[in-house]
Amino acid sequence: MAQMELFLFAFVVGLTVCGLAGSTMELVSGRKVAFAEPYVSTAHVLRSLAATAGAGPFMLVNDALDARREKRISTMALLSCGCTAIAWSLALGIVVLAIASWTIRLLGSGI
Repeated sequence: MAQMELFLFAFVVGLTVCGLAGSTMELVSGRKVAFAEPYVSTAHVLRSLAATAGAGPFMLVNDALDARREKRISTMALLSCGCTAIAWSLALGIVVLAIASWTIRLLGSGI
């Protein structure tokens, strides 16, 4: 049971990071988060990678919902995008928790 709780906690952390990053990006730019300019561009690769790493699941869901409304993708493709966003959020949460744990160890805290 402890493993399931850890995975659930990592998933929630990933969703939180993704939501905070995506909402902040939307507030700053005034545009919906998507895999398009100004968030993703070939001129600013590192910025694009950082934006995609932090808010990627949010971007994926936004793009998938827009494509579904315009009937460019099927319901199965939408479900596939949803499952990918869930897995991506879990992976993001695991990475964020690993970085936090590593930082705490470097600082010498006994937490």
